Amino acid sequence: MQIGKMGLPQFARPKGQDGESSPNLYVANCGPAVGHSFDTVASVFSSFGEVKGVYAADESGARVIVSYIEESSAQEALKALNRRPCPDLGGRFLHIQYSIHQVPKQVHMNNSNPVALVASEVNIPGLYLWHDFITATEEEELLAEVDDRPWKSLAKRRVQHYGYEFLYETRNVDTRQHMGELPSFVSPILERISSISDVDGAANMDLDQLTVNEYPSGVGLSPHIDTHSAFEGSIFSLSLAGPCIMEFRRYSEGVSVPEPVSGTDSKVENPGSSSNFVRRAIYLPTRSLLLLSGEARYAWHHYIPHHKIDLVKDSVVRRGSRRVSFTFRKVRKGPCKCEFPQCCDLQR
Repeated sequence: MQIGKMGLPQFARPKGQDGESSPNLYVANCGPAVGHSFDTVASVFSSFGEVKGVYAADESGARVIVSYIEESSAQEALKALNRRPCPDLGGRFLHIQYSIHQVPKQVHMNNSNPVALVASEVNIPGLYLWHDFITATEEEELLAEVDDRPWKSLAKRRVQHYGYEFLYETRNVDTRQHMGELPSFVSPILERISSISDVDGAANMDLDQLTVNEYPSGVGLSPHIDTHSAFEGSIFSLSLAGPCIMEFRRYSEGVSVPEPVSGTDSKVENPGSSSNFVRRAIYLPTRSLLLLSGEARYAWHHYIPHHKIDLVKDSVVRRGSRRVSFTFRKVRKGPCKCEFPQCCDLQR
């Protein structure tokens, strides 16, 4: 039996009151948000037949999909439980309809570009990923801190800047405008970063700039390289509230590299021919920390596709209602001497 597998299942709520009969039930007023674990729901519904799986129907936590092996089992369960109090689920009235199996249209988008789960699968020098870098409690505390502070609205997302403000018009920072030290609520994160075994010299950096981005569901980030003249060689990004896929592009030598869009949240995702660059992709789960250093930071464009649904290792992953990232950087005070002049604004 599959219980709450990664991502949401491929089912749709039927239209109308008397949806087409199927072995799958859409059950409202039931789920973790109202005190019912997936295992408990499976146990209750298994009295009508063998349950194939119980899944979250959406992000609310109060609606589930119960999938049976036999359609007759779903018919019996709907007849017995729909619009009636269920003693085994706290006496709650359940609202049940048949659910139709449906493959989301967006699923095909990643088929041509396999998504890695760990950095070693991506094979980009300087790219590192740590899963569960913080706890769920720490995640909640960080989100509460930024939600209690003012946001600045861009075209499709909101941002906060600490230490130095990133100026989207010039894609740089004004080093003369120091906004103060980074806030105390990120001190534990900075300490944990400094304790990482030295990776490309990143752990010893005195990180002094933080950008907090809030992405609504389906909103991504257009391909770009963080300006070489603005920041040093290591960039840390902590993912909160929801997962996403980050993709990377390395353009061929001699190919004109596209200029980034101001704000980098436009939907222009495919400038030029796909034959002009190599593509890679990695799945960033919530509470993971990504490090871009060396070649990954200086030579590869990174971006977040504008999708609401992603395909990761044959599993459908629906993005949450929002994703919040904490990106830590070190403002550059001297020249860039990287080995990638094609991508360097100080060496072109």
